[in-house]
Amino acid sequence: MDSISSSSSNSVVVAMVLASIFALVHSITLRSDTEALQALRRSIDPNMIPPSSYISSWDFTVDPCDSTGAKFLGILCSNPGDNVTNRIVSIELDNAGYDGFLTHNVGNLTELTSLDLSRNQFRGPLPETLRNLKKLTMLSLSGNFFTGGIAGWINGLKNIETIDLSENLLSGPIPARVSELRRLTRMSLANNEFSGRIPDINGLWKLDTLDLGSNMFVGSLPKLPTKLRSLTLSHNQLAGHITELGSLKELRHIDLSDNKFTGSISRSILSLPSLNQLNVSFNQLTSIEVNTHLGSGSPLQVLNAQRNRLQGHLPVSLVNFENLQVINLAYNGLTGRIPLAYGQRLGRPWRSLFLDDNFLSGRIPRQFNSSGSRISGSLGNNCLSCPVTIPICGGGQRPASACIGEIGNQ
Repeated sequence: MDSISSSSSNSVVVAMVLASIFALVHSITLRSDTEALQALRRSIDPNMIPPSSYISSWDFTVDPCDSTGAKFLGILCSNPGDNVTNRIVSIELDNAGYDGFLTHNVGNLTELTSLDLSRNQFRGPLPETLRNLKKLTMLSLSGNFFTGGIAGWINGLKNIETIDLSENLLSGPIPARVSELRRLTRMSLANNEFSGRIPDINGLWKLDTLDLGSNMFVGSLPKLPTKLRSLTLSHNQLAGHITELGSLKELRHIDLSDNKFTGSISRSILSLPSLNQLNVSFNQLTSIEVNTHLGSGSPLQVLNAQRNRLQGHLPVSLVNFENLQVINLAYNGLTGRIPLAYGQRLGRPWRSLFLDDNFLSGRIPRQFNSSGSRISGSLGNNCLSCPVTIPICGGGQRPASACIGEIGNQ
Protein backbone atom coordinates (compact mmCIF):
# COMPACT_ATOMS: atom_id res chain seq x y z
CA MET A 1 0.00 0.00 0.00
CA ASP A 2 2.85 2.40 0.91
CA SER A 3 4.50 1.55 -2.39
CA ILE A 4 1.39 2.57 -4.31
CA SER A 5 1.09 5.85 -2.34
CA SER A 6 4.77 6.69 -2.91
CA SER A 7 4.44 5.97 -6.62
CA SER A 8 1.38 8.22 -6.83
CA SER A 9 3.19 11.09 -5.05
CA ASN A 10 6.18 10.78 -7.34
CA SER A 11 3.91 10.94 -10.35
CA VAL A 12 2.37 14.17 -9.10
CA VAL A 13 5.79 15.74 -8.56
CA VAL A 14 6.98 14.66 -12.01
CA ALA A 15 3.80 16.06 -13.55
CA MET A 16 4.32 19.42 -11.80
CA VAL A 17 7.94 19.61 -12.92
CA LEU A 18 7.00 18.75 -16.49
CA ALA A 19 4.23 21.35 -16.38
CA SER A 20 6.71 23.97 -15.19
CA ILE A 21 9.20 23.05 -17.91
CA PHE A 22 6.44 23.12 -20.53
CA ALA A 23 5.26 26.53 -19.29
CA LEU A 24 8.83 27.86 -19.41
CA VAL A 25 9.53 26.52 -22.89
CA HIS A 26 6.21 27.67 -24.29
CA SER A 27 5.94 30.92 -22.30
CA ILE A 28 4.31 33.70 -24.26
CA THR A 29 5.85 36.43 -22.08
CA LEU A 30 9.62 36.98 -22.02
CA ARG A 31 10.91 35.35 -18.87
CA SER A 32 12.78 38.45 -17.65
CA ASP A 33 9.58 40.49 -18.00
CA THR A 34 7.66 37.98 -15.90
CA GLU A 35 10.44 38.02 -13.30
CA ALA A 36 10.27 41.81 -13.16
CA LEU A 37 6.55 41.63 -12.40
CA GLN A 38 7.18 38.99 -9.74
CA ALA A 39 9.86 41.18 -8.15
CA LEU A 40 7.50 44.16 -8.09
CA ARG A 41 4.79 42.14 -6.38
CA ARG A 42 7.28 40.71 -3.83
CA SER A 43 8.46 44.23 -2.99
CA ILE A 44 4.95 45.18 -1.84
CA ASP A 45 3.80 44.47 1.70
CA PRO A 46 1.20 41.67 1.26
CA ASN A 47 -0.87 43.26 4.00
CA MET A 48 -1.19 46.36 1.79
CA ILE A 49 -2.64 44.53 -1.23
CA PRO A 50 -6.45 44.83 -1.05
CA PRO A 51 -8.40 41.82 -2.35
CA SER A 52 -10.00 43.80 -5.17
CA SER A 53 -6.82 45.55 -6.29
CA TYR A 54 -4.94 45.13 -9.56
CA ILE A 55 -1.92 43.52 -7.90
CA SER A 56 -4.11 40.90 -6.24
CA SER A 57 -5.08 39.76 -9.73
CA TRP A 58 -1.47 38.94 -10.67
CA ASP A 59 -1.63 35.13 -10.68
CA PHE A 60 1.69 33.73 -11.80
CA THR A 61 0.31 30.23 -12.31
CA VAL A 62 -0.72 31.64 -15.70
CA ASP A 63 1.33 33.56 -18.23
CA PRO A 64 0.95 37.37 -17.84
CA CYS A 65 0.44 37.93 -21.57
CA ASP A 66 -1.75 34.84 -22.04
CA SER A 67 -4.20 35.61 -19.25
CA THR A 68 -7.84 36.37 -19.81
CA GLY A 69 -10.63 37.88 -17.77
CA ALA A 70 -9.64 39.57 -14.52
CA LYS A 71 -6.01 38.40 -14.45
CA PHE A 72 -3.00 40.74 -14.46
CA LEU A 73 -5.04 43.92 -14.33
CA GLY A 74 -3.00 47.02 -15.13
CA ILE A 75 -0.72 45.14 -17.55
CA LEU A 76 -0.64 45.48 -21.32
CA CYS A 77 1.48 43.34 -23.62
CA SER A 78 2.76 43.60 -27.15
CA ASN A 79 1.16 41.38 -29.77
CA PRO A 80 3.97 40.48 -32.15
CA GLY A 81 2.32 37.46 -33.77
CA ASP A 82 2.86 33.71 -33.70
CA ASN A 83 6.02 32.12 -32.35
CA VAL A 84 7.36 35.39 -31.03
CA THR A 85 7.76 36.15 -27.32
CA ASN A 86 5.45 38.85 -25.99
CA ARG A 87 6.74 41.81 -24.00
CA ILE A 88 5.22 43.96 -21.27
CA VAL A 89 4.59 47.42 -22.74
CA SER A 90 2.52 49.09 -20.02
CA ILE A 91 2.13 48.95 -16.23
CA GLU A 92 -0.58 51.25 -14.87
CA LEU A 93 -1.53 50.38 -11.31
CA ASP A 94 -4.62 51.49 -9.43
CA ASN A 95 -4.24 53.78 -6.41
CA ALA A 96 -4.89 51.03 -3.87
CA GLY A 97 -2.34 52.21 -1.30
CA TYR A 98 0.43 49.73 -2.17
CA ASP A 99 3.37 50.02 0.23
CA GLY A 100 6.58 48.83 -1.38
CA PHE A 101 9.68 49.60 -3.43
CA LEU A 102 10.49 49.88 -7.11
CA THR A 103 13.13 47.19 -7.65
CA HIS A 104 16.05 47.28 -10.08
CA ASN A 105 14.34 44.56 -12.17
CA VAL A 106 12.14 47.25 -13.69
CA GLY A 107 15.08 48.06 -15.93
CA ASN A 108 14.60 44.69 -17.67
CA LEU A 109 11.23 45.82 -19.07
CA THR A 110 12.95 47.36 -22.07
CA GLU A 111 9.79 47.47 -24.22
CA LEU A 112 7.87 49.43 -21.59
CA THR A 113 6.22 52.58 -22.94
CA SER A 114 4.08 53.51 -19.91
CA LEU A 115 4.76 53.18 -16.17
CA ASP A 116 2.19 54.58 -13.72
CA LEU A 117 2.46 53.82 -10.00
CA SER A 118 0.89 57.09 -8.86
CA ARG A 119 -1.17 57.68 -5.70
CA ASN A 120 0.22 54.82 -3.62
CA GLN A 121 2.79 54.45 -0.84
CA PHE A 122 5.89 53.33 -2.72
CA ARG A 123 9.08 54.52 -1.07
CA GLY A 124 12.85 54.38 -1.20
CA PRO A 125 15.17 55.55 -3.99
CA LEU A 126 14.31 55.18 -7.65
CA PRO A 127 16.57 52.54 -9.25
CA GLU A 128 19.15 53.76 -11.76
CA THR A 129 18.08 50.92 -14.05
CA LEU A 130 15.17 53.16 -15.07
CA ARG A 131 17.61 54.59 -17.62
CA ASN A 132 17.30 51.31 -19.55
CA LEU A 133 13.69 52.10 -20.45
CA LYS A 134 14.57 53.72 -23.77
CA LYS A 135 11.05 53.32 -25.17
CA LEU A 136 9.23 54.83 -22.20
CA THR A 137 6.96 57.71 -23.21
CA MET A 138 5.01 58.19 -19.96
CA LEU A 139 6.34 57.99 -16.38
CA SER A 140 3.98 58.84 -13.51
CA LEU A 141 5.15 58.16 -9.96
CA SER A 142 3.34 61.05 -8.28
CA GLY A 143 1.83 60.89 -4.81
CA ASN A 144 4.25 58.40 -3.25
CA PHE A 145 7.20 58.58 -0.84
CA PHE A 146 10.13 58.07 -3.21
CA THR A 147 13.43 59.56 -2.04
CA GLY A 148 16.84 60.35 -3.49
CA GLY A 149 17.76 62.03 -6.74
CA ILE A 150 17.01 61.66 -10.43
CA ALA A 151 20.38 62.57 -11.97
CA GLY A 152 21.53 58.95 -12.40
CA TRP A 153 18.79 57.84 -14.77
CA ILE A 154 16.55 60.57 -16.15
CA ASN A 155 18.65 61.45 -19.20
CA GLY A 156 18.37 57.84 -20.40
CA LEU A 157 14.66 58.21 -21.18
CA LYS A 158 15.22 59.38 -24.75
CA ASN A 159 11.59 58.91 -25.87
CA ILE A 160 9.89 60.26 -22.78
CA GLU A 161 6.99 62.66 -23.40
CA THR A 162 5.43 62.98 -19.93
CA ILE A 163 7.20 62.90 -16.55
CA ASP A 164 5.20 63.33 -13.33
CA LEU A 165 7.23 62.85 -10.14
CA SER A 166 5.23 65.33 -8.08
CA GLU A 167 4.35 64.87 -4.41
CA ASN A 168 7.25 62.71 -3.31
CA LEU A 169 10.36 63.27 -1.17
CA LEU A 170 12.84 63.50 -4.03
CA SER A 171 15.84 65.80 -3.61
CA GLY A 172 19.02 67.08 -5.22
CA PRO A 173 19.39 69.10 -8.42
CA ILE A 174 17.77 68.82 -11.81
CA PRO A 175 20.65 67.62 -14.01
CA ALA A 176 21.56 69.85 -16.96
CA ARG A 177 21.27 66.81 -19.26
CA VAL A 178 17.50 66.87 -18.81
CA SER A 179 17.63 69.20 -21.80
CA GLU A 180 18.48 66.13 -23.93
CA LEU A 181 14.91 64.80 -23.57
CA ARG A 182 13.82 66.43 -26.81
CA ARG A 183 10.40 64.72 -26.98
CA LEU A 184 9.30 65.95 -23.54
CA THR A 185 5.97 67.82 -23.55
CA ARG A 186 5.05 67.80 -19.85
CA MET A 187 7.20 67.69 -16.71
CA SER A 188 6.03 68.01 -13.13
CA LEU A 189 8.48 67.76 -10.23
CA ALA A 190 6.28 69.77 -7.86
CA ASN A 191 6.02 69.22 -4.09
CA ASN A 192 9.40 67.61 -3.53
CA GLU A 193 12.70 68.72 -2.01
CA PHE A 194 14.66 69.51 -5.17
CA SER A 195 17.25 72.25 -4.78
CA GLY A 196 19.91 74.22 -6.62
CA ARG A 197 19.52 76.27 -9.78
CA ILE A 198 17.06 75.30 -12.48
CA PRO A 199 19.12 74.51 -15.60
CA ASP A 200 18.45 76.15 -18.95
CA ILE A 201 15.86 74.02 -20.75
CA ASN A 202 15.20 76.09 -23.86
CA GLY A 203 16.37 73.04 -25.84
CA LEU A 204 13.17 71.22 -24.83
CA TRP A 205 11.40 72.80 -27.77
CA LYS A 206 8.25 70.63 -27.45
CA LEU A 207 7.72 71.33 -23.74
CA ASP A 208 4.18 72.55 -23.10
CA THR A 209 3.80 72.32 -19.31
CA LEU A 210 6.44 72.81 -16.61
CA ASP A 211 5.59 72.55 -12.89
CA LEU A 212 8.48 72.88 -10.44
CA GLY A 213 6.44 74.41 -7.64
CA SER A 214 6.99 73.77 -3.91
CA ASN A 215 10.67 72.87 -3.93
CA MET A 216 13.83 74.69 -2.82
CA PHE A 217 15.17 76.06 -6.09
CA VAL A 218 17.34 79.19 -6.01
CA GLY A 219 18.77 81.58 -8.58
CA SER A 220 17.09 83.40 -11.43
CA LEU A 221 14.71 82.23 -14.12
CA PRO A 222 16.29 79.73 -16.51
CA LYS A 223 16.08 79.96 -20.28
CA LEU A 224 12.73 78.43 -21.19
CA PRO A 225 11.33 76.91 -24.40
CA THR A 226 9.32 79.19 -26.64
CA LYS A 227 6.33 76.82 -26.94
CA LEU A 228 5.71 76.71 -23.19
CA ARG A 229 2.05 77.25 -22.30
CA SER A 230 1.94 76.62 -18.54
CA LEU A 231 4.69 77.63 -16.10
CA THR A 232 4.51 77.00 -12.34
CA LEU A 233 7.53 77.91 -10.20
CA SER A 234 5.65 78.87 -7.03
CA HIS A 235 6.90 78.31 -3.48
CA ASN A 236 10.64 78.33 -4.14
CA GLN A 237 13.45 80.79 -3.42
CA LEU A 238 13.91 82.18 -6.91
CA ALA A 239 14.99 85.79 -7.41
CA GLY A 240 15.76 88.37 -10.07
CA HIS A 241 13.54 89.96 -12.70
CA ILE A 242 10.72 88.26 -14.61
CA THR A 243 10.64 90.50 -17.69
CA GLU A 244 12.08 87.82 -20.01
CA LEU A 245 8.84 85.86 -19.73
CA GLY A 246 7.36 88.45 -22.05
CA SER A 247 9.10 86.75 -24.98
CA LEU A 248 7.23 83.43 -24.49
CA LYS A 249 4.25 84.25 -26.66
CA GLU A 250 2.32 81.00 -26.07
CA LEU A 251 2.16 81.24 -22.28
CA ARG A 252 -1.38 80.86 -20.93
CA HIS A 253 -0.74 80.24 -17.24
CA ILE A 254 2.04 81.73 -15.09
CA ASP A 255 2.42 81.07 -11.36
CA LEU A 256 5.54 82.56 -9.76
CA SER A 257 3.99 83.11 -6.33
CA ASP A 258 5.95 82.92 -3.08
CA ASN A 259 9.46 83.63 -4.33
CA LYS A 260 11.81 86.63 -4.13
CA PHE A 261 11.35 88.17 -7.56
CA THR A 262 12.02 91.91 -7.87
CA GLY A 263 11.48 94.62 -10.45
CA SER A 264 8.30 95.19 -12.43
CA ILE A 265 5.36 93.28 -13.81
CA SER A 266 6.24 94.43 -17.29
CA ARG A 267 3.87 95.39 -20.08
CA SER A 268 5.49 92.66 -22.19
CA ILE A 269 4.09 90.06 -19.77
CA LEU A 270 0.65 91.65 -19.44
CA SER A 271 0.41 91.86 -23.24
CA LEU A 272 1.12 88.18 -23.87
CA PRO A 273 -1.51 87.26 -26.46
CA SER A 274 -2.65 83.99 -24.83
CA LEU A 275 -2.15 84.74 -21.13
CA ASN A 276 -5.18 83.71 -19.07
CA GLN A 277 -3.86 83.64 -15.49
CA LEU A 278 -0.97 85.51 -13.87
CA ASN A 279 -0.04 84.88 -10.23
CA VAL A 280 3.00 86.79 -8.96
CA SER A 281 1.80 87.14 -5.36
CA PHE A 282 4.13 86.99 -2.34
CA ASN A 283 7.21 88.42 -4.04
CA GLN A 284 9.11 91.72 -3.90
CA LEU A 285 7.90 93.31 -7.13
CA THR A 286 7.71 97.11 -7.04
CA SER A 287 5.68 98.20 -10.08
CA ILE A 288 3.06 97.14 -12.58
CA GLU A 289 3.30 98.51 -16.11
CA VAL A 290 -0.07 99.03 -17.79
CA ASN A 291 -0.41 101.67 -20.50
CA THR A 292 -3.53 102.98 -22.23
CA HIS A 293 -3.09 100.75 -25.27
CA LEU A 294 -2.78 97.55 -23.27
CA GLY A 295 -5.53 95.02 -22.62
CA SER A 296 -7.87 95.25 -25.57
CA GLY A 297 -8.49 91.73 -26.81
CA SER A 298 -6.43 90.17 -24.01
CA PRO A 299 -7.72 86.84 -22.65
CA LEU A 300 -6.36 87.64 -19.16
CA GLN A 301 -8.94 86.64 -16.52
CA VAL A 302 -6.94 86.45 -13.28
CA LEU A 303 -4.32 88.91 -12.00
CA ASN A 304 -2.93 88.17 -8.53
CA ALA A 305 -0.13 90.44 -7.32
CA GLN A 306 -0.98 90.60 -3.62
CA ARG A 307 1.75 90.93 -0.98
CA ASN A 308 4.45 92.54 -3.06
CA ARG A 309 5.97 96.01 -2.77
CA LEU A 310 3.98 97.71 -5.50
CA GLN A 311 4.15 101.50 -5.39
CA GLY A 312 2.32 104.29 -7.21
CA HIS A 313 -1.30 104.64 -8.26
CA LEU A 314 -3.74 101.97 -9.34
CA PRO A 315 -3.39 101.44 -13.10
CA VAL A 316 -6.51 102.91 -14.74
CA SER A 317 -5.92 100.85 -17.88
CA LEU A 318 -6.79 97.61 -16.12
CA VAL A 319 -10.35 98.39 -17.21
CA ASN A 320 -9.23 97.78 -20.81
CA PHE A 321 -8.74 94.07 -20.12
CA GLU A 322 -12.12 92.96 -21.39
CA ASN A 323 -12.00 89.45 -19.90
CA LEU A 324 -10.46 90.29 -16.54
CA GLN A 325 -12.58 88.90 -13.69
CA VAL A 326 -10.32 88.46 -10.65
CA ILE A 327 -7.93 91.18 -9.40
CA ASN A 328 -5.91 90.99 -6.21
CA LEU A 329 -3.52 93.85 -5.46
CA ALA A 330 -3.87 93.65 -1.67
CA TYR A 331 -1.03 94.18 0.82
CA ASN A 332 1.10 96.53 -1.22
CA GLY A 333 2.05 100.20 -1.02
CA LEU A 334 -0.38 101.58 -3.59
CA THR A 335 -1.57 105.16 -3.11
CA GLY A 336 -4.01 107.68 -4.59
CA ARG A 337 -7.65 107.35 -5.50
CA ILE A 338 -9.54 104.38 -6.86
CA PRO A 339 -10.15 105.26 -10.54
CA LEU A 340 -13.78 106.06 -11.32
CA ALA A 341 -13.61 103.61 -14.24
CA TYR A 342 -13.16 100.76 -11.75
CA GLY A 343 -16.71 101.29 -10.58
CA GLN A 344 -18.04 100.69 -14.07
CA ARG A 345 -16.36 97.28 -14.20
CA LEU A 346 -17.88 95.88 -11.00
CA GLY A 347 -19.72 92.75 -12.00
CA ARG A 348 -19.14 93.65 -15.67
CA PRO A 349 -16.97 91.49 -15.77
CA TRP A 350 -15.04 92.01 -12.53
CA ARG A 351 -16.33 89.57 -9.91
CA SER A 352 -13.48 89.73 -7.36
CA LEU A 353 -11.49 92.83 -6.38
CA PHE A 354 -9.09 92.89 -3.43
CA LEU A 355 -7.37 96.23 -2.80
CA ASP A 356 -7.13 95.98 0.98
CA ASP A 357 -4.05 96.86 3.04
CA ASN A 358 -2.70 99.60 0.80
CA PHE A 359 -2.72 103.38 1.27
CA LEU A 360 -5.53 104.27 -1.12
CA SER A 361 -7.38 107.48 -0.32
CA GLY A 362 -10.37 109.62 -1.27
CA ARG A 363 -13.97 108.65 -1.91
CA ILE A 364 -14.86 105.35 -3.47
CA PRO A 365 -16.69 105.29 -6.83
CA ARG A 366 -20.45 105.33 -6.27
CA GLN A 367 -20.91 101.86 -7.84
CA PHE A 368 -19.11 100.33 -4.85
CA ASN A 369 -22.04 101.38 -2.64
CA SER A 370 -24.30 98.79 -4.25
CA SER A 371 -21.78 96.20 -5.38
CA GLY A 372 -22.38 93.65 -2.64
CA SER A 373 -24.27 91.14 -4.72
CA ARG A 374 -22.10 91.57 -7.80
CA ILE A 375 -18.55 91.31 -6.52
CA SER A 376 -16.47 89.85 -3.70
CA GLY A 377 -13.40 91.53 -2.28
CA SER A 378 -12.19 94.11 0.17
CA LEU A 379 -11.13 97.76 0.39
CA GLY A 380 -10.31 97.48 4.09
CA ASN A 381 -7.30 98.94 5.87
CA ASN A 382 -6.66 101.80 3.46
CA CYS A 383 -7.10 105.58 3.90
CA LEU A 384 -10.45 105.73 2.11
CA SER A 385 -13.78 107.36 2.87
CA CYS A 386 -15.40 103.97 2.93
CA PRO A 387 -18.40 103.42 5.27
CA VAL A 388 -18.23 100.09 7.08
CA THR A 389 -21.90 99.57 6.24
CA ILE A 390 -20.80 98.82 2.69
CA PRO A 391 -19.78 95.12 2.57
CA ILE A 392 -16.61 95.67 0.56
CA CYS A 393 -15.46 98.25 3.15
CA GLY A 394 -15.68 95.77 6.02
CA GLY A 395 -12.86 95.85 8.55
CA GLY A 396 -12.52 99.61 8.62
CA GLN A 397 -9.65 101.84 7.51
CA ARG A 398 -6.22 102.75 8.79
CA PRO A 399 -5.99 105.32 11.59
CA ALA A 400 -5.32 108.89 10.45
CA SER A 401 -1.82 108.71 11.88
CA ALA A 402 -0.96 105.96 9.38
CA CYS A 403 -2.32 107.99 6.46
CA ILE A 404 -0.11 111.08 6.72
CA GLY A 405 0.53 112.25 3.19
CA GLU A 406 -2.65 110.63 1.93
CA ILE A 407 -5.15 112.48 4.08
CA GLY A 408 -5.06 115.47 1.76
CA ASN A 409 -6.49 113.31 -1.00
CA GLN A 410 -9.73 112.71 0.87
